[in-house]
Amino acid sequence: MRITLLPLFSFILCYYCIYISFQITVASAKCLEDQHLFGVTCDSEGQVIGLDLSEEDISDGFDNSSSLFSLEHLQKLNLAYNLFETVIPSGFNKLVMLNYLNFSHSSFKGEIPVEISNLTNLITLDISGPKHAIKNALKINNQNLQKFVQNLTKIRQLYLEDITLTSEGQEWSNALLPLRELQMLSLYKCDLAGPLDSSLSKLRNLSVIILDRNNFSSPVPETFANFQNLTTLSLSDCGLTGTFPQKIFQIGTLSVIDITYNSNLHGSFPEIQLSGSLQTLRVSFTNFSGAIPHIIGKMRHLYELDLSNSQFNGTLPNSFSNLTELSYLDLSFNSFTGPIPSFSMAKNLNHIDLSYNSLSGEVSSSFHSEGLLNLVKLDLSFNSINGKEFTIIYSSVLESLDLRSNDLSGPFPKSILQLGSLYRLDLSSNKFTGSVQLDELFGLTSLSELHLSYNDLSISWNALNYDLLSIPKINVLGLASCNFKTFPSFLINQSELGYLDLSDNQIHGIVPNWIWKLPYLDTLKISHNFLTNFQRPMKNHIPNLILLDFHNNHFPHFLCNASNLQVLDLSINKIFGTIPACLMTINDMFPASCVARTLNINGNHLHGPLPKSLSHCSSLKVC
Repeated sequence: MRITLLPLFSFILCYYCIYISFQITVASAKCLEDQHLFGVTCDSEGQVIGLDLSEEDISDGFDNSSSLFSLEHLQKLNLAYNLFETVIPSGFNKLVMLNYLNFSHSSFKGEIPVEISNLTNLITLDISGPKHAIKNALKINNQNLQKFVQNLTKIRQLYLEDITLTSEGQEWSNALLPLRELQMLSLYKCDLAGPLDSSLSKLRNLSVIILDRNNFSSPVPETFANFQNLTTLSLSDCGLTGTFPQKIFQIGTLSVIDITYNSNLHGSFPEIQLSGSLQTLRVSFTNFSGAIPHIIGKMRHLYELDLSNSQFNGTLPNSFSNLTELSYLDLSFNSFTGPIPSFSMAKNLNHIDLSYNSLSGEVSSSFHSEGLLNLVKLDLSFNSINGKEFTIIYSSVLESLDLRSNDLSGPFPKSILQLGSLYRLDLSSNKFTGSVQLDELFGLTSLSELHLSYNDLSISWNALNYDLLSIPKINVLGLASCNFKTFPSFLINQSELGYLDLSDNQIHGIVPNWIWKLPYLDTLKISHNFLTNFQRPMKNHIPNLILLDFHNNHFPHFLCNASNLQVLDLSINKIFGTIPACLMTINDMFPASCVARTLNINGNHLHGPLPKSLSHCSSLKVC
């Protein structure tokens, strides 16, 4: 195939890569064959009608003199995901045949040219700015919004994400009213102000509405329930207030609702009808309250349900067992009570978080099922779940298991040792009894976070039966109240350890100096032991430590060489005399940029002045 674009691109080939320099100097836009070449589409008459240069890392800008604008038959142009770093040329108004124009996430900046409104054949327009940018780089002046869209009467998909519109509710809503064919509207993070105006409901064909991360500070209009074709309504983090209209949950075509992060938005679910087509329902971080109605079991297509961090209460209906398509469930931080229903029929369920409620009953009856083979995360922490013969589920892909702060009892559940993919295990603050060999747990080679604190367990470690180098690299380790008599020797090789809690054990003697050599250790808790001193020599500087909790021991002096500390607790020890000189003379102990928050030296026998440098620590609490 030959194409007489002289040249359309200049190519620089290197090993594994093609770098495309955006130097369009089109001499002739006539294709000689009906073929596709490097994103070029031609019609049967040899005219260039499509150009796709998306995701090519193009970094050269272009202006109104570019020969791109001589492609008068061009119908589709995609410049998305490039690095132009220039303003958008006004010359696009010459491409009057365009029905698809996309330069989203292409690092354009400045004012979006109003001349784009001359492209009256446009069906899809996407001018979204880059996601996660601190400040929107693109903008449409307030007075130009209506002028910008007034001629785009054929438009069906309009994406103006991450650009600055700075319009109030009635203004931007009214500006869109001429777009009677509009089906998909996304104005994500456009600095729009409220109120959210009911006039938007006059666009009867809207099926997708995405208005996240604006500041409407208003209720959702009741008229939004009149959208007969609505499939997606996303109003996350919009400052919504008032009561959410229940009738919206009953729109028959609705598949996605996201109203998360609207802390002043109240509401509840209707008890008689919910849309059977709903696949995603997110109302987390709102003021929604009440019980989950039994009819939720009729939402057979529900894939994701997130009601976390709200005010829901009541028992969880047994009809949850009918949600066979459920994959993601988060009901955490509510006030649910009663037993956990069975989820065994949800074969694709991979995420369950029911933490911070008041759920009770035995966990095994809900999760001891060979049906949950795809479960990756299970969090039941901070409930009142009980049971003496606890058997964990059979998921071989389970990565995170959190059962802390419940009433689980009986011996350590050996079935956990079969969870080969587990990287986080938290059984702390339960009533498990008996002994646990860490050697066996370390057979879980992916384990990086382990919490067994505050049970009635005796944890032992047999160094003779284990190669220290084969122990998994632990990042977080909580073994408080586990009946240790000495510092476990395997810790010497834990080079990635950042958090260590050995509080409330029976460790006597000195703190070994190898503990200060752990390069990433930032939190060390060894309170309520029988420690008397620090092994010498110590490192001159302990840069990474943020929290040191040594209270309720028998230390005779301070630790002065950890300059980045935020919390230091040496209370209830045997420190006598004046405030030590190291605190009085070391300049960087409390520097001008001091981040210290707590210094607790209560319960010792100290006298004398406090260090003057403490005045640098504006957030410090001294006990």
